[in-house]
Amino acid sequence: MPAPDFDTLIERRDTHSTKWSHADPDVIPMWIADMDFPVAKPIQTAIRKRAAHPIFGYQFDGTNLRHILADRLQKRHHLNATPEEIVFMPGIVTGLNLVSRTVGAPHTGVVTLTPVYPPFLSVPTGADKVSIPVPLAQTLRDGNLYYDIDFDQLEHAITHSDVKPSLFMLCNPHNPVGRAFTSAELGKLAELCLRHDLWICSDEIHADLTLEGEQHISIASLSPEVAARTVTLLAPSKAFNVPGMGLGFAHVADADMRARLMQQLFSIGAFPAIFGYTAAEAAYSKGDSWLRAIRTYLTANRDIVVDYVAENLPGVRVTRPEATYLAWLDCREAGIEGKPATFFLERAKVWLNDGAVFGLEGEGFVRLNYGCPRPRLLEALDRMRAALVGQPVA
Repeated sequence: MPAPDFDTLIERRDTHSTKWSHADPDVIPMWIADMDFPVAKPIQTAIRKRAAHPIFGYQFDGTNLRHILADRLQKRHHLNATPEEIVFMPGIVTGLNLVSRTVGAPHTGVVTLTPVYPPFLSVPTGADKVSIPVPLAQTLRDGNLYYDIDFDQLEHAITHSDVKPSLFMLCNPHNPVGRAFTSAELGKLAELCLRHDLWICSDEIHADLTLEGEQHISIASLSPEVAARTVTLLAPSKAFNVPGMGLGFAHVADADMRARLMQQLFSIGAFPAIFGYTAAEAAYSKGDSWLRAIRTYLTANRDIVVDYVAENLPGVRVTRPEATYLAWLDCREAGIEGKPATFFLERAKVWLNDGAVFGLEGEGFVRLNYGCPRPRLLEALDRMRAALVGQPVA
């Protein structure tokens, strides 16, 4: 099979794409976590085959997919998973909401590490819980931004909060800072949660997008005791670029928690659609060669971003992501007045995420999605450089 072509620019403005449809014709959108690459051929083939049948009825389960996922979780994530421990849902945000509503009494706390994917901050309120954000520790490593966990600050937040925490929501690999946390970090985190009687909800949607030389570790794989207190959320949407298919799943080892989550799912009718099952089964059974190719491509894109920022964007520092296709840029010393995202949109015609939506620690930052063909990435970076040094954007 020929290697996938990731360099070709594909027009998306006429496809109802959220990423592209709201951008002016002269703007390059690099914000929402949605890659500009063609989906793996086996997924396209499976969708076409299912669409050829003239009836699209309900599908509430995927028996074959359960077995594929359990086998994959065992082999790739070292989770002692069985098919019965898989819970299907429309996506990861649904999962975060379900777990937040299921764990803990009303007005208890939900702890998370910031900056972080915005639903981590909004979900607790909707679940009648209290968000307890704990900043990650930011340092420099080889000239690039680096984030790790300040465990003293984390334990202080857990033990001195105005409300009792009941849940820790982990993002690993982390969005937006790109960390794939180590076994030592996860071990300390798990010990802390068990000691303080916290459930763990681990969003691992980017687990298959660890970049070359890096490793993803599922926190629930550390021990049976940790697995018994963890809900692990995953989906094919990021790694296989099928977010529009709307299927996610949870691995839940604890039978009582699994039943409670299923009760919540049924109460709100939160089920994936048939094409989500179709896409997921094709992705996880036939998509790994495509996945290996995209990880290699993204690793090279990551390196381009890191080197370009260091050499061409004065006053800007960037993370060196270990996973994901998202770079986190600190623009606080770049001499920009106002929000950097607004500056780059107006001056460079490059649409980035405003870092402030990821928590207070994101003020003065932007998030850049480098999951795109290399020619587009280089054009966007050149535009940003020109805007920063006061040159007109071509």
